[in-house]
Amino acid sequence: MANIKSAKKRILTSEKKAAANKAERSKVKTSIKKVRKAVEAGDKAAATEALRNAERTIDMAASKGVYHKNNASRKVSRLAQAVNKID
Repeated sequence: MANIKSAKKRILTSEKKAAANKAERSKVKTSIKKVRKAVEAGDKAAATEALRNAERTIDMAASKGVYHKNNASRKVSRLAQAVNKID
């Protein structure tokens, strides 16, 4: 454990930020799973709606710095590609 007061504060703030980032990543993963599930079911309408929500969630995470913008863009692109393959 740190002895210096500022180091103790830093530990607390980094734990808070880590928890917030973890929650944000969890939201993104859940939204991606919803899109994948709709794609597997072959439901174009549900997949499109889920994609819209997932894209919003991923972009929010990227704007908060949880994901790099290219990583977020790649995730959205792959999901959109999967949705577009549905007949």
